[in-house]
Amino acid sequence: MVSALTIDDVRNAIEAGQTTAAALAREFYRRIRQEDSEIGAFLTLCEERALAQAGRIDQMAAEGKPLPPLAGVPVAIKDVMVTSGVRTTAGSKILENFIPPYDCTAVARLEAAGAVILGKLNCDEFAMGSSNENSAYHAVHNPRDKSRVPGGSSGGSAAAVAAELAVATLGSDTGGSIRQPASFCGVVGLKPTYGRVSRYGLIAFASSLDHVGPFAKTVKEVALVLRTIAGRDPMDATSAEVPVPDYVAELEKPLKGSGEALKIGVAKEYFGSGLDPEVRAAVEAAIQKLAELGCEVVPVSLPHTEYAIPTYYIVATAEASSNLARYDGVRYGFRAKASNLSEMYRLSRDGGFGMEVKRRIMLGTYALSAGYYDAYYLKAQKVRTLLTRDFDEAFKKVDVIATPTCPTPAFRLGEKVNDPLAMYLADIYTVTANLAGIPGISVPCGENHEKLPIGLQLFARHFDEATLLRVAHAYEQARKAA
Repeated sequence: MVSALTIDDVRNAIEAGQTTAAALAREFYRRIRQEDSEIGAFLTLCEERALAQAGRIDQMAAEGKPLPPLAGVPVAIKDVMVTSGVRTTAGSKILENFIPPYDCTAVARLEAAGAVILGKLNCDEFAMGSSNENSAYHAVHNPRDKSRVPGGSSGGSAAAVAAELAVATLGSDTGGSIRQPASFCGVVGLKPTYGRVSRYGLIAFASSLDHVGPFAKTVKEVALVLRTIAGRDPMDATSAEVPVPDYVAELEKPLKGSGEALKIGVAKEYFGSGLDPEVRAAVEAAIQKLAELGCEVVPVSLPHTEYAIPTYYIVATAEASSNLARYDGVRYGFRAKASNLSEMYRLSRDGGFGMEVKRRIMLGTYALSAGYYDAYYLKAQKVRTLLTRDFDEAFKKVDVIATPTCPTPAFRLGEKVNDPLAMYLADIYTVTANLAGIPGISVPCGENHEKLPIGLQLFARHFDEATLLRVAHAYEQARKAA
């Protein structure tokens, strides 16, 4: 019943009286209880809330009222977005019993559009990780090969869509945490422009790099969800006052009309050493397919790309050090027993945070400390500006830039857990978009010899998600037709 359902399938079936939102929600819960023990995508289910929302949708359908765009669609939320009355842990023991009093804006907008929230999804602790092995609760397994990681930090979000435990999900992307798991699990994942989607209610990792975005099986579904959650939010000063186009209507515009063909940039810096040969072949074949669809392929250069990883890990850890200072055992979260205030701070953080979070807090605190701020943090911000200028110059020549999403397909669970530097390099092709604030999407473009998915990554100008989605959709449809 739930296999390969799309957003349109769900809404149309409810509207036609072929099923009800409540029946569909119960079927998804049955599937979650049957399948998720081997995957580990969910941390918390909210069945009462889901069935109450489904009941409202069914009442509207019974009365013949027009249904909202996501009516009855079963969705799930990465556990770094707060949900009123529903446990929100950020994958950490320090927030194990935290029940928020309000909803994240993106979640509220999904429910206002009729979506049914099934529950909260597993993730790396405080969104810090590239494999979803850093969750304080349990690792997530890749549905395509359960011996492998689903990617991170939004591994639960990608795995839930890939395993058909939800029709669409929300994740967050600080350095690739939507696009990399989308690539590893063979689904579509979009990181919007910084400011396109409100971060209100998103538990912060690195505030200038964090983005909320959707996962789904198809580009059209991602466009539907983005249209729902995008737009200015008075509760988030960094959300942009920029009009939100009808992304779904934009999808069908031809790549080559009466005017010039869309130009696809290919940067040599993304095809160097360390790129798996099968990933290279699949991505180059995808670029060739875009050329066959009428796009013009243009070489571009992003010369500061080699500095992206060190720049990202200085900026991100510095912001994490500041953001996570609030978890001190005083206001909320885990509180250790202690004889004095200083000891309580130390023991609460030591017992509540996992090793990767502690590592990043220490790195960030060091980068911000007296005597090192100018040498590390300030210099990293200057290089960030150079990376942004690289994209600005490239987008004077092209409309979209095509790259691999990841240097390899999904690696095995435990393979890199004791080598943080190797783990960080899994984000080598994705962090640049976060540093520059531009939108990026990962679309499946093939498989390797072990049948592991490979992702094509596309970048576009700030707030030009419409073009990004149009190119991704055209490629997706051409690949399906082949």
